[in-house]
Parts: sequence; C-alpha cells; structure tokens
Amino acid sequence: MFFRSEKMGVSVDLRRMGGVYVLLSRWQKAFDYLDKLEAGAIANPDEGRQVGHYWLRNVEIAPDAAKDQILDSWARLGAFAAEARENDWRYLLMVGVGGSALGPQLLMDALGDVSASLKVFFIDNTDPDGMDRVLKQIVLKDTLVAVLSKSGGTKETRNGLLEVRAAFEKQGLAFAPQAIAVTVENSKLDQLAQSEGWLARLPLWSWIGGRTSVTGMVGLLPLALSGLDWRAFLQGAADMDRYTRQKSVDNPAVMLAAGWHHAGQGKGARAMVVLPYKDRLILFPRYLQQLVMESLGKRLDMKGNIVQQGLTVYGNKGSTDQHAFVQQLRDGPDDFFVTFVSVLHGREGSSIEVEEGIQAADYLLGFLLGTRNALTQAGRKSLTIILDKVDPYRMGALIALYERAVGLYAAYIGINAYHQPGVEAGKKAAAQALELQKAILSGVSVKDSDDAELLRSYLKLNGRIP
Repeated sequence: MFFRSEKMGVSVDLRRMGGVYVLLSRWQKAFDYLDKLEAGAIANPDEGRQVGHYWLRNVEIAPDAAKDQILDSWARLGAFAAEARENDWRYLLMVGVGGSALGPQLLMDALGDVSASLKVFFIDNTDPDGMDRVLKQIVLKDTLVAVLSKSGGTKETRNGLLEVRAAFEKQGLAFAPQAIAVTVENSKLDQLAQSEGWLARLPLWSWIGGRTSVTGMVGLLPLALSGLDWRAFLQGAADMDRYTRQKSVDNPAVMLAAGWHHAGQGKGARAMVVLPYKDRLILFPRYLQQLVMESLGKRLDMKGNIVQQGLTVYGNKGSTDQHAFVQQLRDGPDDFFVTFVSVLHGREGSSIEVEEGIQAADYLLGFLLGTRNALTQAGRKSLTIILDKVDPYRMGALIALYERAVGLYAAYIGINAYHQPGVEAGKKAAAQALELQKAILSGVSVKDSDDAELLRSYLKLNGRIP
C-alpha cells in the first residue's frame, strides 16, 4: 500500500508492513462515525461535548456558531500578532501542560529559527527547578507570557502562572501588561485576566480537546508571533483532511489505521516505534505519544465492555538514537513495528561533500534505508512517512493525517478516542496524596504506607519537617 500526493509533498508507504488490506465495507462504520462528529454529534458523553478540531481549519463545515467564533479568533490573532511585532518583544513564554504544550513545542522546534527575533520558551510542568532553568534564559521585561488552560484550574498550569508572576514581582515588574490568557470564555483564567487587565485574551473552546488543539490558538499563537505562516499550517491540515475523508483504499489515514490494526492484531499487541530522520522532528514521537496513547488507551469500549485497548508509542531521532535500540529491534522480541519518517529536503543553501559525491544528508537517508532493510531482512514490520520538507504547510498535513488515523482506528475497534477517564483518575489520586502531605505537615498521625514514607522523605530533604 502506497500513497503519494505531489501537491502536499507527502507520501505514506506500507509496503513493508506485510499483507495489509483495506476492505472498505468493514471501515464504513468508522467513516460514518467521523462524518457525524464533523457534523456536530456529541463525541464525549462524559462531558456532553462535541469534538470540532476539524472545524478549526475548515470553517465551511463548522456549525454557524463555531464558524463565527473561529473566524473571529483568526482576526483577533492577526491583529494581536501585528501589534506584538511592532513592540519588538524578544521572548514568548508559554505556560501550559499536555496538549497546550506538546503541540506548540513540536511546531516551534520543527519550524523555529534560532536567529529569529522572538524566541519561544515553555513551562510545561510543576517542577520548580525546571521553571528556574527556563526563567534564567529570558529577560522578563522583554517577555510576553501566554497562559494556556481551558478551565484555568489545571494545577500544573496554575502553579506555573503563580511562579512566573512571582518572578515578575521580584524584579519589580507588572505582570498583567505582558500577560495573555488563552482559555475558554468565562473560565477562572478568563475571569482573572479580565479583573487584572491582562494584555490580551484569546479563545479556546470546550469542543476542542487538548491533544487535538494544535490547529487552534494553542499552535497558531506561537506561529503568528514568530512571523511563521500560520495560514499555510491550517491549509496543510485542511488539504490532508480532504484526502482522509475519502471512502477509498487510497485514503492515507485508513492505510495507517489498517496497518496499526494488522500489526497489533486489533489490540495493540505491537508497539509503534517512531524514528524521525530529521533533527527538527525530534519531538514528533512525544507528540504522538499523547495523541495516540491518550486517545486509544481505553479500558472500556463504547458499549461498556472491558477491552483494555491501546497502542504504545515510543521513539527518538534517527540516525543518532538508532544506535541505542535498533539492536533489539532487529534481534530481540518481535513486539513492535517501526514508523520511519524521512524528510527529503536536506538544508537551505548548498552543502559540502563529506566524501566524493556524498553529502551529510545523503548519509541520513542512507542510514534510514539501511536500517529499514536490516529490519525487513529480520522479518520486522515497518512503514515510512515521507515529507518533501519541513514547513508550516506540511506540518499541518502531518498532524491532520495522524489525527484522522487515530479517529478511524478508534471507531473501527469501537472505542471512544475523545475522552480520558484515566487522566481524571490520576488527578483525583494526586489530590489525595496532597491531602496526606498536609496531614504530615500539620503533625497529624497518619497510617504508615509507602506513600507516607516517600512524602516524609521529600519533606525532610527540603527542610519542611524535622
């Protein structure tokens, strides 16, 4: 199975996955399900909400209310970006977690230029040492701070906001004139930004999940402020959406989903090892970990049956990191398939020859081909994604391809890709752990447990209890 779009400059090659076939009649329910989602059906019954990430790049298919909101957001973004560039801000600090961090991190690492006048940094965890490392690299008086959270109640994001605000106050700087809230209207964060007079408020919507939010303001804001072509990014996603709506065996998203299903026997029996042979795409495996694993890792199917579905994703960049684990991929357990990602464009400008007739980029592709052939010889499965180059248009296409493949695969095996009960369970358990810590700090006798033991060690080491 092979797909190539000359217009998009994207290829999908499954010829080394071993006997992957698409019977369209079996995929019809999956097609119908995604058609209904795009038409506005409720996708997440837990919260009674729609999933409209496809609307973000094609307002013509959006309900009227969402269409107006999206068009207004583009106008607001364009005006704000133009104003921000006139003020010569040197840094953009984005404070967010999960989908509010991984998507823009991928985009800026893939598309950013180290010589750009505005540099983008991220606080994406509640690790104070990590925050300090970021804050030491920027000059706060020259920094815009974007806080991204749908509700404003996400603890990691709230903690990052409080830490950054404290850093501003320590330097005698006013925070609000340099702060941007990216959130749902009337959320806690939106209300805070209004009451304090923040510089700008830009929209998120309840019908966009975090892991599918990169074609909304989460991804568009850093692109626009960096002077990158955010409209080309949206166009790439929209064009890929058109290809992947086709009820055809030539649909590249169906090819991917069918390959995953074949390799993993319909239950994720093999992990997906992602090897991008391009430094600019080093974060792509991390991005796919959230998109794929949070969407497909489900205990129950849509009928309430226990299925414990999932698809494990890991990886790093080729060719450097293949030295770390390709030995096992070739000679160890046959419990994976590899996704090779190749970028045909080597660099801007000319290149030297490192050998007669050979440039450095030739080795990069050569190592991909050599590793792929070595795995094939060992009977291991692989597929290859080929991009002509890394630019905003093709990043939009790549992201849209995987969003659709995840949606089709989930619908095909009968699970809901658009809720995350396991994540919410983790948040509740974390809250219980913090209550236990408060009890220890207050001197209340608590039941011995491994949690209590670890908390006491943590508090003693940080000088908070004797």
